[in-house]
Amino acid sequence: MIDLLKAYFRLDDRDRAATIRDKVTATLLALDDALQPTLPALLTLLDVPVEDPHWPALGPPQRRQRLLDAIKRLLLRESQAQPLLMIVENLQWIDTETQACLDSIVESLPTAPLLLLVTYRPEYQPGWGHKTYYTQLRLDPLPHEHIQTLLDALLGDEDGLMPIKQRVLVRTQGNPFFVEESVQSLIEMGGVVGESGAYRLGTPSQTLQVPATVQAVLAARIDRLPAEAKHLLQTAAVIGTEVPVPLLQAVAELDEERLHRGLALLQAAEFLYETWRLPERAYTFKHALTQDVAYASLVQGRRRALHARIVEAMEVLAGDRLDDQVERLAQHALRGEVWDKALTYGRQAGDKAQARSAYREAVLCYEQALAVLEHLPDSRTAMEQAIDLRLGLRAALAALGAAPGQMLDHLHRAESLAQALGDHLRLGRVYAEMGGTFWVAGDVNRALAYGQRVLALAAALEHGGLQAWAHLTLGQIYYDLGDYPRAVESLQRNVATQQDELLSERFGAIGSVAATSRAWLSYCYAECGAFAEGLAMAEEGLRMAETVHDLFSQIEACYGVSVVYRRQGDVPRAIPLLERAVALCQEWHIPLFLPRYTAALGLTYALEGRVAAGLALVEQGMEQAIARGRPRGLALMATWLSEAYLLAGRLEEARQRAAQAVDLACQHRQRGTQAWALWLLGESMARQPSPEVGPATGHYRQALPLAEELGMRPLQAHCHLGLGTLCTKAGRLKVARAELSTAIGLYCAMDMTFWLPQAEAALAQLGAG
Repeated sequence: MIDLLKAYFRLDDRDRAATIRDKVTATLLALDDALQPTLPALLTLLDVPVEDPHWPALGPPQRRQRLLDAIKRLLLRESQAQPLLMIVENLQWIDTETQACLDSIVESLPTAPLLLLVTYRPEYQPGWGHKTYYTQLRLDPLPHEHIQTLLDALLGDEDGLMPIKQRVLVRTQGNPFFVEESVQSLIEMGGVVGESGAYRLGTPSQTLQVPATVQAVLAARIDRLPAEAKHLLQTAAVIGTEVPVPLLQAVAELDEERLHRGLALLQAAEFLYETWRLPERAYTFKHALTQDVAYASLVQGRRRALHARIVEAMEVLAGDRLDDQVERLAQHALRGEVWDKALTYGRQAGDKAQARSAYREAVLCYEQALAVLEHLPDSRTAMEQAIDLRLGLRAALAALGAAPGQMLDHLHRAESLAQALGDHLRLGRVYAEMGGTFWVAGDVNRALAYGQRVLALAAALEHGGLQAWAHLTLGQIYYDLGDYPRAVESLQRNVATQQDELLSERFGAIGSVAATSRAWLSYCYAECGAFAEGLAMAEEGLRMAETVHDLFSQIEACYGVSVVYRRQGDVPRAIPLLERAVALCQEWHIPLFLPRYTAALGLTYALEGRVAAGLALVEQGMEQAIARGRPRGLALMATWLSEAYLLAGRLEEARQRAAQAVDLACQHRQRGTQAWALWLLGESMARQPSPEVGPATGHYRQALPLAEELGMRPLQAHCHLGLGTLCTKAGRLKVARAELSTAIGLYCAMDMTFWLPQAEAALAQLGAG
């Protein structure tokens, strides 16, 4: 797709960044002023620095989606100016980002004057084969009569040619490329003489042989080339599918006359075709097999030397645009065993792929760079590179949803290296990543231990960014543990110390630390019933996230505001915020948050009265979370599913999910979630037609002291309401009256008006009785 853009904007490989920016801007705005917002994305794809201050604040998934959208919008708008034919060949070899771009374009084809023509081998399976506007044209081997027609066109219809034609027809099995190469081989060997379409036998037909495979035909043809032309073709094969003439000349070390004489011969023999790559000519192979066979004809040492020479020539020719070529440089350096450059360019290619959210490519680049380190002598620099590569690899794997164990393997190795170096800053970064990974994996003990190590190191280094990261991570862990005072203390440090100019800083976290810290503070305040403080903090975090256009933090803050409203019972005001959070996750393809917020939205719908629709969303979110294999949030989501089943009157399923939530919460030391799950167990039993008074009371009595210990005042109120209602059914009216009165007092104190009428009505009924 990048090559397509370069051709569309008529970019020269020697163009400087300012020239590229001018060309792209002029072409884009000449087409349509409305395309102005796509400029940062298109410039990023072309490796031009972006001047838009909002662009760096976007998270990687946001940038990736805008990159895809920019290409699609450009093509669709161009198709409105004139019908567009877009041809993409050999899909079996395309990278994941090109595939994603094509998938996006395919979705818009029904309404656009754009024809997308693609070619691929049988092993590739398009994801859009079921579309009604997709047509597959299968290219089967040509039938005998068509091969006969092709041979007549190539060789002529002289009677003496019939035996050799029959031999070619049988051998090539309907493969037209094989036919063409076989005919070309016969011509070069003198087996047939004359001119195209009018050949005759040059030697007796019984002496002519047709090789068994097209590869053998190609190998024989290449071997018959003059030495200089053969050297030129082999050099081109090492360069790649597309062969710029200046690079070919530099590597082949031929003067102009000998170069063009060799290229003319190869073009006449139909090994290479001329193409164009601004500002110079380039050549491409007639067929991928031709390149493969030419490459294979070189001995390993010769290939390695050519790859190394290509690296040197590309470095000279690229000038100050070396960044454009790092991917190709990395591959040539790797195959040329130029290990120091393979490491440098491999890491740069990985960083570049990660910046545009091409995470699979980033993983491949980082893994190749790590493998290169095995060939370099041990040194401090090499060890530092190894740490940085493993940190980059961990980030790419996390974005792909990799299992925590896979990430921890790399982090443990990075930890050992940083300790051996005594590099405390890198060690702090590793500890922070390990803390976050253990937290996601549900291993709270080790997550907490690593979080505290980060904090200690950050304090010793007086590194504000690392301290902010540590306070956020510890605050999140303490929240999960139900230790809300310590969570508030940790998160408040970020609120107190981070100034406005640091709003967009992430310090390695997934979003703005300032905004995300405020969102998590709002969760803590909501659990403790400090709704005014929680709402103020969440809304401030949301404003901050919107100011710096930080999508992750916007989503987190939307959820934070909704949590405050839902815990307080203001369901109608919670719904739009959750709908916005879910819509942002879907629009920007952020699977990390989607299961959790889908389920939260479902529960809120159910509380509002849309029980069936809400329950379906909670079930969907739970299924997605289980599929992702990250256990940390499952206990909380199990409580949501239990509550949704309660609202649907499916009491046994509510009890089962509450029991599951208790087990999961205990397993991961999530005491706040455990308290909610125990309350739900009591509710599921108390609401039976014939209530299980003893067990239900027992669960309420387990939940209540835990809620009191943790300062969870909203849950305390719910426990007292549940006990009062249950005691009323059991005829224990004095106890019921005390419990209901306590519940009413708590609901009034926290302005929880959603449940207050229920408690007041229950108490009034006792009075009336």
